[in-house]
Amino acid sequence: MKFRTGVAVLGAVALFAAGCGSDDSNDEASEGGGGGGGDLIKVGFAQTGSESGWRSANTESMKDAFSEENGFELVFNAADNDPAAQISAVRSFISQGVDAIVIAPIVEDGWDDVLQEAKDADIPVILEDRTVTSSDDLYNSWVGLDFKKEGTTAGEWAAENFKEPTKMVVLEGTTGSAPANDRAEGFDAAIEGSAIEKIDSQTGEFTRDGGKTVMEGFLQKYGADGIDLVYAHNDDMALGAIEAIEAAGATPGEDIKIVSIDAVKDGMQALVDGKINFIVECNPLLGEQAADLVKKVLDDQDVEKAYYVADQSFTKEQAAEVIDSRPY
Repeated sequence: MKFRTGVAVLGAVALFAAGCGSDDSNDEASEGGGGGGGDLIKVGFAQTGSESGWRSANTESMKDAFSEENGFELVFNAADNDPAAQISAVRSFISQGVDAIVIAPIVEDGWDDVLQEAKDADIPVILEDRTVTSSDDLYNSWVGLDFKKEGTTAGEWAAENFKEPTKMVVLEGTTGSAPANDRAEGFDAAIEGSAIEKIDSQTGEFTRDGGKTVMEGFLQKYGADGIDLVYAHNDDMALGAIEAIEAAGATPGEDIKIVSIDAVKDGMQALVDGKINFIVECNPLLGEQAADLVKKVLDDQDVEKAYYVADQSFTKEQAAEVIDSRPY
């Protein structure tokens, strides 16, 4: 991610408790009915969709933070991973005259015009989770994870644990999205010069069904004996791959090793069960940080252009120690 100004690190504060749940329908007011007392800060939040367990946990964290009890009126939209629909939602927020806009961009490109419209309307914009390629003077701040570092951590583990020639397939995230781009770049750099050979790579759109379908195709093309390792850009795709591997008569985690990113509950359970071999965390609980940034920007306080939240990584043994206490 290309930021031209300072970066502050927000360490372990990311682990605020928030329950996982499912996304609601598009373009709705938050809990509290958009009740709009005069002192409430009206915020439009453009979410990507409801493609994964991670996204559901992220949505619940945002709704909890931008609640009426915390002084907000939230106008929520989940774009079902349609970039054009997400941009339309942001334009709707601008026309409604919200006080601030928070965006989890589906893809990095194509944001210049609508961000300029928000700037012209004097509406501050906070990016959450994902980033954009637009000039950083078109938004006020960003809070999220270091996707490239996540990929690097996963790749370093793979390079360390696979010393013999290894055939790897990759389940990519949504094409053009920041996590897909950065997790690929970080992983590829980490395994350069190692015994790992990437024989195929295809997007599973960050969904469990997508991961299963793509993995089925890989298995038909190469056979279970022709694949040693799966690198999945998120847990949901890894879980879909597990279903495909088992249906093919092979044992995930043994016959075909799996490394993944997210560390949501289902993924961590698969790690404990030995079906996934290593997981790098991507913490979804970003709501409190995003809400704090909105308040600071509206109060004309200085903020950094980017805030990174710390991630962890887990082996099977490490996952077993923490799975029962994790909030997502």
